[in-house]
Amino acid sequence: MTTPSLLEDLRRLYQEREAAVRAEWNRSLPFGELVADRWARARELGFGPESSIYDSAIVLGSVRVGASSWIGPQVMLDGSGGLEVGSFCSISAGVQIYTHDTVAWAVTGGRSGPVRSAVRIGDRCYVGPLTVIARGVTIGDGCVIGAHSFVDRDLPPASLAWGAPCRVQGRVIVSADGDVTFERTENQS
Repeated sequence: MTTPSLLEDLRRLYQEREAAVRAEWNRSLPFGELVADRWARARELGFGPESSIYDSAIVLGSVRVGASSWIGPQVMLDGSGGLEVGSFCSISAGVQIYTHDTVAWAVTGGRSGPVRSAVRIGDRCYVGPLTVIARGVTIGDGCVIGAHSFVDRDLPPASLAWGAPCRVQGRVIVSADGDVTFERTENQS
């Protein structure tokens, strides 16, 4: 049973943190995000230096994340089959990365078990919001994946890709001075 004074303390903490975050960043966040330290959580999970992971993100199994990567809110990182995310990656809100599926288990009425395959995301990748990455996929360094994509096959380095299913639509070009341009493949609208 929660005591009334504890509830009052939690409400007061929420109001104080909400006011501070709103004043500094002009945003309103759920209670867990207001009190959690994203960088400390990443350190506790063994992620690389300067990486962060939101309190609302779910981490299962063996997940490795490189340095300076950002794991956004409401992300699912399923490392039950092994998951590696490189350095300087941005995994946007609502992304789901799976290293297993239960398709065979379901359609065989449980006679088959889950199938597991590792997923690897290279360095310097951007994965757009609400993207789903299926088991066994390797995404090369420097890729940009558009929002709402379903990635069910490997993507070569520097791919500009989107869609359901996700397909390479062009190349990501980074100049020596850090300018980013996208070169679209012919016949794309």
